[in-house]
Amino acid sequence: MGLLTPVAIRLGSYPWMPRLLPQITWTDKNLQRLTGGRYGVLDAAGLPNLMLTVPGRKTGIPRSTPLLCVPHGGGWLVAGSNFGGAKPPVWVGNLRAAETAQVRYRGRERTVTWREVTGEEKDRLWAHMRTIWPNYDKYTEWTDREIPVFLLSPA
Repeated sequence: MGLLTPVAIRLGSYPWMPRLLPQITWTDKNLQRLTGGRYGVLDAAGLPNLMLTVPGRKTGIPRSTPLLCVPHGGGWLVAGSNFGGAKPPVWVGNLRAAETAQVRYRGRERTVTWREVTGEEKDRLWAHMRTIWPNYDKYTEWTDREIPVFLLSPA
């Protein structure tokens, strides 16, 4: 945790945050581009994060999305929360359509496989994810959809 982590958690708890997601993502992508992938918005907040790159399911063009992640068992957990927005993030559909993806974590690129976790395993991992980002529970309250959780593992 960093000095600004409590501030980030507080900001992430507001129900208007989904409306700002495009601006946050744009800022994060550009900050990472300027720093060669060494620094992003979530780094400033002291939160673990990765850049997920997966081909678009319709175009096949690689799409990169900065994501909050939770390191777990040599891989990473990511949630398709979209800050509790009504629709899942686009990367969720793209990931589900791909066999593998690319992850940049702490400046290192790697190919990953993925699986969606469900049931009791998801409940257990969700509790672990909440230790990093307690707002995940708020997001389930703000949406009627099931928030998917994915385990990304180095290939």
